[in-house]
Amino acid sequence: MKDLLLVFFGLLILIIGVLIGVAFLTLLERSVLGYIQIRKGPNKLGMMGILQPFSDAIKLFTKEMTYPNYSNYLIYYFSPVISFILSLIVWMVIPYYFNLISFNLGILFILSCMSMGVYGVMVAGWSSNSNYALLGGLRSVAQTISYEVSLAMILLSSVIMVMDFNLMYFMYYQLNMWFMLLMLPLGLCWLSSMLAETNRTPFDFAEGESELVSGFNVEYSSGGFALIFLAEYSSILFMSFFFVVVYMGGYSLTLMFYFKLLFISFLFIWVRGTLPRYRYDKLMYLAWKSYLPISLNFLLFFVGLKIFLW
Repeated sequence: MKDLLLVFFGLLILIIGVLIGVAFLTLLERSVLGYIQIRKGPNKLGMMGILQPFSDAIKLFTKEMTYPNYSNYLIYYFSPVISFILSLIVWMVIPYYFNLISFNLGILFILSCMSMGVYGVMVAGWSSNSNYALLGGLRSVAQTISYEVSLAMILLSSVIMVMDFNLMYFMYYQLNMWFMLLMLPLGLCWLSSMLAETNRTPFDFAEGESELVSGFNVEYSSGGFALIFLAEYSSILFMSFFFVVVYMGGYSLTLMFYFKLLFISFLFIWVRGTLPRYRYDKLMYLAWKSYLPISLNFLLFFVGLKIFLW
């Protein structure tokens, strides 16, 4: 019983850590975007704007929640909560050396949770009963499931090299050489698929401002909007973590690991500050006509390599 309690408290601390990380990721993003656009980011509240995320959180969660008269109220109310919970559950597979859950099918669990995340967006868009929200939700769902296919295929190549779904093994297999160097084209495909999977610029069609008025979250205000926002940034942080585990030397409790994690998260922001939005059909062509063939060919190549070496 005490062991279970310890695990529970460990997971609780992990979730609180993730939430604080997400808060400061938003601050980092606003500051970096500020410097890219030659202005200051938030710098008034606290020292160098360090209290800004907390002020934003208090503001968002104390605002009055509005909802459209024709919305499907219960579903509309709970879909941000569900997508937020899903984006936090994925963090449970981090292979800490102590006290927490480490199980052999970590990658399958991650893929399942990411696939479930689509429903949050879809239901949020549909239950608002607003045309723009529905359109944004549909585009987002089409985009996410398109890129999930190539994401899974790219991931399979790494899994074939390791022959295990446990995230811990990725560290042992990358002691001498990162997978990033071994499969550079795949790593870059994975990087841009991550951007598409998390609905980030240049693939942020779920919230294309010019034509969709902010997309599937257009009817959400206060807490609901904050939860959608938190879910998005939590998944960005997790994707960065996952990229470092699979391609940049695996999980280790060193400072270097966290620097790599920070760098990949920074890359998300950097891309947002520099690249314009794609055209929607180009995005779909990229998934089905570029990434899918590339990842399938590489998969066959690595299977052949593994059999040959074996």
